[in-house]
Amino acid sequence: MLFSSPSLVLSPSSLHLLPSSDPPYKLLKNHPSLSLLSKCKSIENLKQIHSQIIKTGLHNTQFALSKLIEFCAISPFGDLSYALSIFELIDDPNVFIWNTIIRGHSLSYSPILAVTFYVRMLHAGVEPNSYTFPFLLKSCALVPATHEGRQIHTHVLKLGLDSDAFVHTSLINMYARNGELSDARLVFDKSSLRDAVSFTALITGYASGGYLDDAQRLFDEIPVRDVVSWNAIIAGYAQSGKFGEALAFFQEMLREKAQPNESTMVSVLSACAQSGSLELGKWVHSWIEDRGLGSNLRLVNALIDMYSKCGDLEKACGLFDGICQRDRISWNVMIGGYTHMSHYKEALVLFRKMQQSNEEPNEVTFLSILPACANLGALDLGKWIHAYIDKNFSKSTNTSLPTSLIDMYAKCGNIKAALQVFDSAKPRSLASWNAMISGLAMHGHADMSLRLFSEMTEEGYEPDDITFVGLLAACSHAGLVEVGRQYFDTMIRKYKISPKVHHYGCMIDLVSRAGLFDEAEALMKNMEMKPDGAIWGSLLQACRVHGNVELGEFVARQLFELEPKNPGGYVLLSNIYAGAGRWDDVARIRTRLNEKGMKKIPGGTSIEVDSVVHEFLVGDKSHPQSREIYKMVEEIDELLEFSGHVPNTSEVLYDIDEEWKEGALSHHSEKLAIAYGLISTNPGTTIRIVKNLRVCGNCHSATKLISKIFDREIIARDRNRFHHFKDGFCSCMDYW
Repeated sequence: MLFSSPSLVLSPSSLHLLPSSDPPYKLLKNHPSLSLLSKCKSIENLKQIHSQIIKTGLHNTQFALSKLIEFCAISPFGDLSYALSIFELIDDPNVFIWNTIIRGHSLSYSPILAVTFYVRMLHAGVEPNSYTFPFLLKSCALVPATHEGRQIHTHVLKLGLDSDAFVHTSLINMYARNGELSDARLVFDKSSLRDAVSFTALITGYASGGYLDDAQRLFDEIPVRDVVSWNAIIAGYAQSGKFGEALAFFQEMLREKAQPNESTMVSVLSACAQSGSLELGKWVHSWIEDRGLGSNLRLVNALIDMYSKCGDLEKACGLFDGICQRDRISWNVMIGGYTHMSHYKEALVLFRKMQQSNEEPNEVTFLSILPACANLGALDLGKWIHAYIDKNFSKSTNTSLPTSLIDMYAKCGNIKAALQVFDSAKPRSLASWNAMISGLAMHGHADMSLRLFSEMTEEGYEPDDITFVGLLAACSHAGLVEVGRQYFDTMIRKYKISPKVHHYGCMIDLVSRAGLFDEAEALMKNMEMKPDGAIWGSLLQACRVHGNVELGEFVARQLFELEPKNPGGYVLLSNIYAGAGRWDDVARIRTRLNEKGMKKIPGGTSIEVDSVVHEFLVGDKSHPQSREIYKMVEEIDELLEFSGHVPNTSEVLYDIDEEWKEGALSHHSEKLAIAYGLISTNPGTTIRIVKNLRVCGNCHSATKLISKIFDREIIARDRNRFHHFKDGFCSCMDYW
């Protein structure tokens, strides 16, 4: 047992704040030195006041010391360690001082220490009172510490304090926050103290635990609903992902003339952000402005989050720029907004500004910035973040951080580092297994990906739909048709997972690339949902690979109907016609593109050098070192020609003469990025590039030779997968 003091059997008695040796209360309360505490704004000022108290002899009174401890333990300008240093010098602290220390720890980063001081209090022979338990139970709720909470509940009963309204509500809250809802309900049912506060505590527990029906039934039973009870039900639905229901409760709250407060609006804005309810979010913004709350940082941060996730980055950025004193949350929501809207470069720029502002990042910051590093291939910054996490968050139990690091390393081309993070992750979450399986698949390591799945199931992890997307992608990248069929069947029959559009997409890509178009058609007919643009696009790509003009025309028509403003389908169909030598049809497609005002998505490639991401477009000459880059391109082309490389011009969009086709191919964005990498990095250094489109056949064959000629490993990520070029070979074995 944690608690064994004989003081547990003491009956309640009158407890006095001050010992008889202290001067009269009024004299102490109005003493000039103590009155300064109400104006104190820093620990430095507090130390000066403390010195003054010692000079005047007030340090010999528990009242003066209790006020010093109260400031240090509870005030936002205080310092709990300084409070403890004063506390340890007091011979016989009274119950007020003990309660203050317990309360201070309940507000600290280590709330469980409140229980430690409670044990010391009992051993010191000081009997707790009704003010002790709310803060103590709050600490048990925060940790959580259900075992200790139950023992404290026993003490409450022995002292006869279970009839105190604040203690009663704190017990319900403690059990509810710890997920012990049956115990919370038992405390609630056994008491006659069923006020709005106790109802709300239980509602919060049910809602946060996902028992929304129970929460709503309790909410309907409340005699008088106050703003706190409305907030509990709205926040419960919002936190459970039921954003529409949360907003419906808010609308009902307004109809019943209940006045929302700051906490209401934070929950509502969160629901608007997640559900994309921009119009309601704007209404909340007007409500905030009308009540003069436009400078409330908590609300402004919530507005930034809402606007950015609803797609209005300009408004979000304007609010962010207008904040005089930004806190960490301000930076996090703006960085997260950029990442959410795929503005990865802007996210990295803002993160660097955050560092320059001396605002320390936290776990939330990194969960927002690591996806930006992953998508841009910003490996150097990702490595720095990893080192920072190891130094500052080594004891973190947040399993999302290792998962994000695995994903970042995999998408930045360093699969070995991803495996190292995965191997050291303790404990592993299902998400980390999924990230590693998908990462290996992306790099073409199908055998390792499938083997990892076996290890995962042997360790007792139950795969989910995301797991099978990774497995089927691994089969697709390696052309493992039969294995892919087996996993698809296992997913449905053994694990009872209904295929989603991504699973069908992987299977259709797998069989169509193998030329099994009848099987692809059968899969599409069996789908419970309509094929999306990605599925039609992969099928059209397979038609291009196999030169299937007739089916390609049919698939293209479906794609045009589904995505009329996407030029990708037109380009693929044009390439199918070009491969068949049907130049009149190529010209017809070009005319249609012009008539619709659509342009082919330009190929773009990024490369990170010395922690700076450089971006290149096809034929790009905007880079400051453009002259040197094109000089290197000429050298590359000469060496390629000398090595016997003949450019494959069949994929060039239009019927232009061969010399011009070769010129267009030599200025593809990946060729420019590789050239920049060659002139900007030391010999032997691995070059990593990220391309926004699928790598073309000509660049693929050229890059294989470049890796051999310059003795460089070149790791390229295109829209579909990774290619590791080394010694004239590619890891994809020319199957992509």
